Amino acid sequence: KDPLEIYTYNRVWIPDNEEVWQSAEITKNYKAGDSFLHVQLEDGTELSYPVDPAALPPLRNPDILVGENDLTALSYLHEPAVLHNLKIRFVESKLIYTYSGIILVAINPYKQLPIYGDAIIHAYSGQNMGDMDPHIFAVAEEAYKQMARNNKNQSIIVSGESGAGKTVSARYTMRYFATVSKSSSNADVEDKVLASNPITEAVGNAKTTRNDNSSRFGKYTEISFDQSYQIIGANMRTYLLEKSRVVFQSENERNYHIFYQLCASAMQPEYEHLKLGSAEEFHYTRMGGSTVIEGVDDRANMVETQKTFALLGLKKDFQMDVFKMLAAILHLGNVEIAAVGDERSSINKHLSIFCELLDLNCDKMARWLCHRKIVTTSETVVKPMTRAQAVNARDALAKKIYSHLFDFIVERINQALQFPGKQHTFIGVLDIYGFETFDVNSFEQFCINYANEKLQQQFNLHVFKLEQEEYMKEDIPWTLIDFYDNQPVIDLIEAKMGILELLDEECLLPHGKDENWLQKLYNNFVNKNALFEKPRMSNTSFIIQHFADKVEYKCEGFLEKNRDTVHEVLIEILKESKPKLNRSRFDFLLKCFISTTLMSGIFQFRNSLSLLMVTLNATTPHYVRCIKPNDEKLPFEFDSKRVAQQLRACGVLETIRISAQSYPSRWTYIEFFSRYSILMTQQELSINDKKQICKIVLQRLIQDPNQYQFGRTKIFFRAGQVAYLEKLRSDRLRQACTLLQRRVRGWLQRRRFLALRRAALTVQQYYRGQQAITARNLKETWAAIVIQKYCRGYLVRRLCQLIHVAAVTIQAYTRGFLARKKYRKVQPIKHLISVTGNNLCSVKKMNTIAIIPILYLFPQLQKRIEEQVRGSSQLLICTKLFILSALVKDVELRRQEKMHYGHLHTNGSVLHSRLSTEDLEHLNEDGELWFAYEGLKKATRLVQFFSVSKTPSCDLEDKSKDQWVTNFTVQLVCSTMTISLSINLAVTVLLCLTAEALVPTVPKEYIGMMEYKKEDEERIIQNLILDLKPRGVVVNMIPGLPAHILFMCVRYADYLNDADMLKSFMNVTIDGIKQVVKEHSEDFEMLSFWLSNTYYFLNCLKQYSGEEEFMKHNTPRQNKNCLKHFDLSEYRQILSDLAIQIYHQFIIVMENNIQHMIVPGMLEYESLQGISGLKPTGFRKRSSSIDDTDTYTMTSILQQLSYFYSTMCQNGLDSELLKQAVKQLFFLIGAVTLNSLFLRKDMCSCRKGMQIRCNISYMEEWLKDKNLQSSNAKETLEPLSQAAWLLQVKKITDDDAKEICEHCTSLSTVQIVKILNSYTPIDDFEKRVTPSFVRKVQAMLNNREDVPQLMLDTKHLFQVTFPFTPSPHALELIQVPSSFKLGFLTRV
Repeated sequence: KDPLEIYTYNRVWIPDNEEVWQSAEITKNYKAGDSFLHVQLEDGTELSYPVDPAALPPLRNPDILVGENDLTALSYLHEPAVLHNLKIRFVESKLIYTYSGIILVAINPYKQLPIYGDAIIHAYSGQNMGDMDPHIFAVAEEAYKQMARNNKNQSIIVSGESGAGKTVSARYTMRYFATVSKSSSNADVEDKVLASNPITEAVGNAKTTRNDNSSRFGKYTEISFDQSYQIIGANMRTYLLEKSRVVFQSENERNYHIFYQLCASAMQPEYEHLKLGSAEEFHYTRMGGSTVIEGVDDRANMVETQKTFALLGLKKDFQMDVFKMLAAILHLGNVEIAAVGDERSSINKHLSIFCELLDLNCDKMARWLCHRKIVTTSETVVKPMTRAQAVNARDALAKKIYSHLFDFIVERINQALQFPGKQHTFIGVLDIYGFETFDVNSFEQFCINYANEKLQQQFNLHVFKLEQEEYMKEDIPWTLIDFYDNQPVIDLIEAKMGILELLDEECLLPHGKDENWLQKLYNNFVNKNALFEKPRMSNTSFIIQHFADKVEYKCEGFLEKNRDTVHEVLIEILKESKPKLNRSRFDFLLKCFISTTLMSGIFQFRNSLSLLMVTLNATTPHYVRCIKPNDEKLPFEFDSKRVAQQLRACGVLETIRISAQSYPSRWTYIEFFSRYSILMTQQELSINDKKQICKIVLQRLIQDPNQYQFGRTKIFFRAGQVAYLEKLRSDRLRQACTLLQRRVRGWLQRRRFLALRRAALTVQQYYRGQQAITARNLKETWAAIVIQKYCRGYLVRRLCQLIHVAAVTIQAYTRGFLARKKYRKVQPIKHLISVTGNNLCSVKKMNTIAIIPILYLFPQLQKRIEEQVRGSSQLLICTKLFILSALVKDVELRRQEKMHYGHLHTNGSVLHSRLSTEDLEHLNEDGELWFAYEGLKKATRLVQFFSVSKTPSCDLEDKSKDQWVTNFTVQLVCSTMTISLSINLAVTVLLCLTAEALVPTVPKEYIGMMEYKKEDEERIIQNLILDLKPRGVVVNMIPGLPAHILFMCVRYADYLNDADMLKSFMNVTIDGIKQVVKEHSEDFEMLSFWLSNTYYFLNCLKQYSGEEEFMKHNTPRQNKNCLKHFDLSEYRQILSDLAIQIYHQFIIVMENNIQHMIVPGMLEYESLQGISGLKPTGFRKRSSSIDDTDTYTMTSILQQLSYFYSTMCQNGLDSELLKQAVKQLFFLIGAVTLNSLFLRKDMCSCRKGMQIRCNISYMEEWLKDKNLQSSNAKETLEPLSQAAWLLQVKKITDDDAKEICEHCTSLSTVQIVKILNSYTPIDDFEKRVTPSFVRKVQAMLNNREDVPQLMLDTKHLFQVTFPFTPSPHALELIQVPSSFKLGFLTRV
């Protein structure tokens, strides 16, 4: 692709004096060699911009790439693109965090934002860095995750100029660690770590012109973790406290906060002895002319400082000693030194308060503040000092006292944060000043910029190393990247005979001066080192070319600040101080002073800086660059000049430059395929290997193979190639849209044409018809109608007659057929009756299967049985009378029946053979054959039991009548088994009735109790509670069976009226339930099972309590089973509390099992075809520290919900409790999804709104399928549903804004504005939400009273209620399964 082609009607950036860069659109094709570029500015101004053909203006990225989370995702990487992207995110989207490769850029909003709550912390916890919107918590999570995974120490380096928000950012990282790694055993460690911040800010922070809470020292805090990665302690190191602020402040600045807090509390009784007043009364606090900070209450802050002192274990005595020293410094500043002549000075009476507070000798202090001791080899000389020298000595003493007091407080904080045992790993948080350049730069700025040079060098090497590792991991040839190396500047400062060494050398000279040192610098470096310059108009300054910018330093005060000396005599006087704090501390200070008098300030700083670099190099660094958007501290105002200056200074642009030299845009093969599949041909898409498809497509689209590289998992692109691909994609979509529009417009026009054609034909038809109507035509038409009428009538009548004849014929033949069939069925019966003669009784018994109904016999037999049995109580008599009345009329008839038996058998067989299959089916249409068969089996067993002899006998004289009846019955049964099916049925019916009369059963009656012995309590609890497994038990078991058995035992104890037994059983039961719940606190099935049984046990105690409100739905029998002697309402309350506890744990387990599926399934997985929203992701996404795990889908969530539902149903959980659990789960799903949506700008698109709405419909369908619509679970998804709607709806006009306000009632104002600000177009034809529209919506919502909270509380639990549902199961019918191993219990 010709590089000049992209300068054809494209957009470029041209320099601008106000905005640094200005966007312009090329209006005329640029040709090689042209010296002007014809462009049109955004305000419509036409311009011929002069250009250098070798350095054309930077191109602007497509709008689709603007506003990205990661600057490295931009196709064109340069300063204007970075600046524009940051501005769009900060001003329009109100997003203060942006990634730039491995750097988090944080812009100070100068406004409190609702993005730092515990809900936000939990949302980022466990997430991959590229999955969520950029945030300080994401950097902290990445550091914590890498520490836990790699067992390697981490560092978070927070830098930026004063007022950029470094202190706040460092504070939030420490709060994140304290929240996500809380220790249950040592819960106050995290609080102590956080409490160190207010103290160090009070004694180390001050108001400057740029920042109301500026850190005037560097701080490196090591947060220590144990092997479980929980905080066990911390340690703090400080660097370069700005001591000069104690004795001097510029205009509109303040001293350290602690002084003003003391002055604000001066009237309190506990501080009266300090003899303080307002801050305006003290020289050291009024110099800047600004003693009050707007919106800051110094008195309240003093109370907070005291609380944090106490939290760290620093008692009142220690605090008061600290306050005494601080007050003494203030009084020392008010000591006035008067001049006595030219070479002498004297001190007024104000020194006495200073000495009183520190218990010092006032005379000695007055003397040695105005004199100094000069010790030579031969003598000691006391020399008076001038007023200026005495003032310097006073200020030096004040600075020294404050400096060492600061160090001492830090030391005591470290002692409070010490921990027993061994540190496993640590995460260090470095809060250090960024590169500084002021109108007047002195020793402090020199040290700060020197430290930043060292940090920048370490940063450059780390970025270079990461790039190299990425290339090697992807098997891409590594080419050396040229990057800025600031080693020459560092050598200029710290090398042999460098600036620092010359400074120390001059300080050692007795008469060393700043001017002499500066002259040495001029002699050594001017015109010899390109990084050092002499100002043209000054002889007291020098210029150093730092990595960020040129800085001019004033040499005045360099030597004095580097010496940092206090006369030894004053130290000796301080040593005599009586308070224990001062004596011990300054005794130590004196030793340090004596041993370090030869150590200059810069030497000490250099050593501590060297130790810091060693520590940082041994850890994995993470970078946070804080940016100050404007100097007026206005919220969300973006000063492009100031931001560009800081971007250059903090290394962001250097990172971009390094990335741009290689392959800055990197896509995984799946991302590329999803995004650019629209550019692929059908033949290419038919290939199964997506990686191969991507290679083929790229080779076809981009001809120059040097513009991309294929890695193992990613495709690497040169700068600008992604923009080119986006243009091709946009063109293809535009062509597709044009084609669709053409087709649709053609269809609409054809449809309109056909409608017009039909209308024209209709008009023509009616017009021609009107013309054709005449009298002759009307007569002919009427005649034709009459002829048609008669003809149709004739035809219909003829057809009706044919149908009638056919119907009659069919009826005649059918009736004949049925009559003959009926006759054939009746004929065998008549023949059988003629054969059997008058044996009516036998016929009734044997021929019931034939047409004679069996019901004819039943009333007669039943009547005769009742008559005979009514007057007898003996079983034998009943048997005799029944059989005799039913089967025997007289002995003679039986003999005759015996004679005809053989003949009857033969005819019976004939009858059976003549019965057709159809007849048998008719006889069995009500299933009577099956009942007959079952009855026959029962009767046979009964006869065998009663029979004595199987030999039939008819001789009544030889044997008793009883014996004969039995034998005859046996004979009858045996003979019945050999004859036809008809005889079997008759005998079966009779013998069944006989069996019921002969063997009457009286059921045993139970009263619904379980008898047990007191020593069996432990066995009951062990077998019924502790060892019981839900699986295998709940099948074919009534719900809550263990609970019912337990209550039956309770009834037994109540029945015995044994209070001790009842109390003991209830206690061991409750303890057993608690134990099993504790042992299985993560087992969902076990918790579900015992939640159900605890609920049923509680309901049984209510149902059988005897209280009227619980007895309304009881049966009379259940009311008889109520407890008689004891009131168990106290235990009901205990069980209710236990049930609530189990329910909460039950909910927690369900939430833990489903929570990791929610975001992947509800947000990330795309089930709808053709709505993929993948865009360039940048460095953070591609460098995710965790490998991709199993992908969860919406189906995974529904399957998990179904598992929960089926398990709860199997365990018999009450339907109301089940609905409450489902409602809680749906709330969690909605809240987690919505919270993630708020924190993921890449998900806030119209297409993602469609996907979310689709997923919600799946969940609603699941509710309907499970018949859970009444659970109100659907309502908990309303905020998410409205958010999805908001993503899809039009957001342009006033009517749109009004509709949004009316519809989104479940979303707060903060949430609506957040979604509107985060809305991200996926394609060029989508439009961003304008800031004016967002302000319009915000104005309409101002009157709404809602909580200004962004995140939903995912830990919120709805109040659970346990409705009373009486058990329908009768206690007396409950049986104990053998699997319960409760054989030692006896049903009563």
